[in-house]
Amino acid sequence: MVVEALHVSRRLAAILAADIADYSRLMADDEEATLASLAACRAAISAIVAEYSGRIFGTAGDSVVVEFASAVNAVRAGIAIQREFDRRNADVPQSRRVKFRIGINVGDIVARGDDLLGDGVNLAARLQTLADPTEICVSSSVYEQIEGRFGFPLVALGERVLKNMPRPVSVYRVEWAADAPATPRAPAPKLPERPSIAVMPFQNLSEDARQEYFADGMVEEIITALSRMRGLFVIARSSTFTYKGRVIDVKQVGRELGVRYVLQGSVRRAGDRLRINGQLIDAATGAHLWAERFDGSLEDVFDLQDQVASSVIGAIAPKLEQAEIERSRHKPTGSLDAYDYFLRGMAAFYRWTKEGNDEALVLFRKAIELDGQFASAFGMAARCYGQRKTRGWMTDRAGETTEAARLSRRAAELGKDDPVALYSAGIILGWVVGDFGTGDVLIEQALALNPNLAWGWLYSGWAKVALGEPELAIAREERAMRLSPQDPLTFIARSAIAAAHLIAGRYPQALAAAELSMHEQPHYILSALVAAAAAAALDNKEAAARALTRLLETDPELRISNLVEHLTPLRRPEHFERWAGALRKAGLPE
Repeated sequence: MVVEALHVSRRLAAILAADIADYSRLMADDEEATLASLAACRAAISAIVAEYSGRIFGTAGDSVVVEFASAVNAVRAGIAIQREFDRRNADVPQSRRVKFRIGINVGDIVARGDDLLGDGVNLAARLQTLADPTEICVSSSVYEQIEGRFGFPLVALGERVLKNMPRPVSVYRVEWAADAPATPRAPAPKLPERPSIAVMPFQNLSEDARQEYFADGMVEEIITALSRMRGLFVIARSSTFTYKGRVIDVKQVGRELGVRYVLQGSVRRAGDRLRINGQLIDAATGAHLWAERFDGSLEDVFDLQDQVASSVIGAIAPKLEQAEIERSRHKPTGSLDAYDYFLRGMAAFYRWTKEGNDEALVLFRKAIELDGQFASAFGMAARCYGQRKTRGWMTDRAGETTEAARLSRRAAELGKDDPVALYSAGIILGWVVGDFGTGDVLIEQALALNPNLAWGWLYSGWAKVALGEPELAIAREERAMRLSPQDPLTFIARSAIAAAHLIAGRYPQALAAAELSMHEQPHYILSALVAAAAAAALDNKEAAARALTRLLETDPELRISNLVEHLTPLRRPEHFERWAGALRKAGLPE
């Protein structure tokens, strides 16, 4: 077994910094009581941090510094801390109340043993000093990741000049509410009958930190190779990458994702030499099943990925036919430069920002220029237009729709044995172009090749909604959520379930699913469209008004007359008319 010790780790993380307001006064008034209260505070915060999968790095005096893998979890933890102490303070005299100030930032950090350093930490600490007691202040990098994800307003406080910061920082305040409903939590998923595995993000051990995209790309390719094994149950990238950049408890990961095995590893790239280290762990016991090192040149990259996948399969699923393993081998391109651009494009695409999307489209086009037969690059370029449509970034709807259709059809033509190309083409032909019939066929072909394709199941569900098959739609979405139980985009699956119940006439179930989706993503317009329609059909005026308000906040120009632009997933006229009629009853203007 090869073990590589890391003394210093550099990564991007969400950092929460908190301290107690008026700590000096509290100590001066009653030192013994304050120290006892401080111990209780640390215990309460530790429990909350563990609940939101954070890691405490410092608890000096009255302050605490915590690392989270995502801004969403950091803000949720911050709100939970403020709520907890709001509850505790209810029966405490005003002069003895413990109140926290919290600052949260997303940025580069350096972890050295138990120390957490870097500009990302420094800015979180500066934001903390701006917050008044019981307040949470966040940076623009946090705002960009959480905007629309919570039911709480984010109040812009403008640009502030902070100590030791080279330029002014945009600051926002989270207007949390003590009596707001808690975030609903899904039960832990059950273990499937098939061997099940989660491939965690690999560490980038290259001297160049900019090679992070390459390490992430290796993991995605290994997940894809494993996913094509029908005898395996493989968790999607979207869920495993929520753990990126933090120390994990393998047993906890196994419980949260509902898998028996966890694959961890690292990638080192030096010039044209590659080294991939992998270790397979039984999540139930924590026992290491194997650890191997794979060395080769950059030209061997696809062979090395196959070796990792084959070694995993050999360790946990020996009954799988070797012939099926061989059939799963797929070399996406003969151009290593095209492949490098493709991996960079994937990294940019997964930032889920307009800038990231624009960058991804440029990079996918460069990959296509170098290899005009690169099916996955065509498919992902098409998906950039899908992201542009769903996020309202299109500037030339007709022209961009035409280009999306061209890219999708080319991806489908080239990628007859490439599930990523096929399901990407299917998604865009349905969602952007409106050809859900062809899109559904392509997604089905992708799922036949790769039954573990979580996003394929998710968009297959929406295609079934469009085709008027609500029961199939619900089954597809439930499978998508099981394959990616920690996915930040689960609200899309829940909105499809809500729409399926709506077209089936099950309005209570539609309203419940839509409101759960809205809780996860308040400004996802399809969820609000279902909620308003279902509530109106149930004569629930309060819920209908609430959803309608959310709709018009998200899109002030929404009317019955332009509703077809948002209800692309409805091909059957009777379903469209039922939905539009319910929205008219809810009060949506003509």
